[in-house]
Amino acid sequence: MRASGGASPRPAPPKRSPSPTTTSTATKLLVRASSSLAMPPPRLAHLRRLLSLHSPPPHPLAPSPVSPLPLLLPRAMAGAAHAGVATGSAEYEEVLRCLSSLIKQKVRADTGNRGNQWELMAKYLQILELEEPIARLKVVHVAGTKGKGSTCAFAESILRSCGFRTGLFTSPHLIDVRERFRLDGLDISEEKFIRYFWWCWNKLKVKTGDDIPMPAYFRFLALLAFKIFADEQVDVAVLEVGLGGKYDATNVVKAPVVCGISSLGYDHMEILGNTLGEIAREKAGILKKGIPAYTVPQPAEAMSVLKQRASELGVSIRVAPPLDPRQLEDQPLGLHGEHQYMNAGLAVALANTWLERQGHLDRVHVKDHGTLPDQFIKGLSIACLHGRAQIVPDPQVNSECKDTSCPLVFYLDGAHSPESMEICAKWFTHVTEKDITQPGPLEQPHSSSNTKKILLFNCMSVRDPQRLLPRLLDTCAQKGLHFDQALFVPNQSQYNKLGFHASPPSGREQIDLSWQLSLQTVWENLLHGEKGLNGPSSSRTSLVFESLPSAIKWLREISRENQSTSCQVLVTGSLHLVGDVLRLIKT
Repeated sequence: MRASGGASPRPAPPKRSPSPTTTSTATKLLVRASSSLAMPPPRLAHLRRLLSLHSPPPHPLAPSPVSPLPLLLPRAMAGAAHAGVATGSAEYEEVLRCLSSLIKQKVRADTGNRGNQWELMAKYLQILELEEPIARLKVVHVAGTKGKGSTCAFAESILRSCGFRTGLFTSPHLIDVRERFRLDGLDISEEKFIRYFWWCWNKLKVKTGDDIPMPAYFRFLALLAFKIFADEQVDVAVLEVGLGGKYDATNVVKAPVVCGISSLGYDHMEILGNTLGEIAREKAGILKKGIPAYTVPQPAEAMSVLKQRASELGVSIRVAPPLDPRQLEDQPLGLHGEHQYMNAGLAVALANTWLERQGHLDRVHVKDHGTLPDQFIKGLSIACLHGRAQIVPDPQVNSECKDTSCPLVFYLDGAHSPESMEICAKWFTHVTEKDITQPGPLEQPHSSSNTKKILLFNCMSVRDPQRLLPRLLDTCAQKGLHFDQALFVPNQSQYNKLGFHASPPSGREQIDLSWQLSLQTVWENLLHGEKGLNGPSSSRTSLVFESLPSAIKWLREISRENQSTSCQVLVTGSLHLVGDVLRLIKT
């Protein structure tokens, strides 16, 4: 740690022994395929109750009537491997255990819940002596519903390509919490992360108690990001809002250099509001008096609110047009999908304004023929953000294949709102309709004309699958794509939280798949109408698995059995699910 960072870190608490790991590649099934499982009552009414936006939803693990579940859980799931990458040191595991202790249920930031009162952020900044360091940071601040993470990744990459030392804070992480903190384009090292973590953790532990509780999980991570970027003396800090804007932990920045708001839509409605206007009002909370602001083309209701708030602050919010691909001189964007040109256009506006306001426009050479400066083109083409329109051939199955085809390929996108579901569907249909290599850093593997399209899906219980799944299914159908099967699974990360060594529960009594069964019912009703799960083909068009490793094992088995058929698996509905799949297939 630099000498300018204040007091030296206090010694870490006594280390715990790492959890025992197993060398076995297989584990016992969580539930025998023949066992009866918890089933929800007749479904759509039950599902609507679960998804009520006007009162807290019932816990997805609430007891349900028990009835047989024929043909839904294949016997091939036996012996599925658990997820987990046992790479962290014992001290890093202790850090992750401490972080996990801060995870609490999300509630409105302005409720009477003491641990969520916005005013506490000022006290945390005082305890950590971060007011002045934050004021010195040169911040690009981005909120939005869709594309804010991609916009941040593009903006950071552009400014790094211009020669600046960059810090990037995004959420959520997919595999390792250190992904949230990038320095010069790389995840922070484990050694640095541990050092900064204990410095913040120990100072907060000493000064917090009944009156001032420890900060909640995301607030702690935001405070940690500020400490890291200040002590590492970055030239620019690019901050992605976690949720909303007005009460987000990143909004303690009083004078960013420039603000951006990416595409707005319906998400986190239980927290932000039920209309686009209410959601836009929360996002507009990051706008500051006298600070330039940009957005993208928005629905009329949302744009009206953004302009009203900007007017109240005496600033104009300018609309950044989508990037014209011709400006890239035949270079591809580092993040794939047509929607990324919208995010890239916003990032270009933010980066250009940052350079202008900081007096660094001389760093770039503006060309006469309408293309972007070379540094901008390079930054946009090398930008990386995992779990967004990402294509990963399964390394295990494909290493066993003798020819050049790939029998099992995962197409991962963390879409989790109706609008992003439509974008995801368009991307998936586009990249799977061609038997060619996709340009850019992520290559589309060559596939045979004999393909099987499979959906691997889960979403949080606060989201409405009757808004998500129809949007996905209809958009794919309009493009001529139809799924052969849909698989519904719980997220693996609900068991292991942040640690590498944790594993799913082993007892029958701890398993409840009622939410996954409800998702399956919505899917079957979309396919077969009122017959739903009672239709003659339902057992062939959808399956529910008791764990993600079970589903991955089953996919690998059917791919090995028929290598002449390419299984193209779309993984979507949750960034946590995408991260769990990446962790599993890369171990």
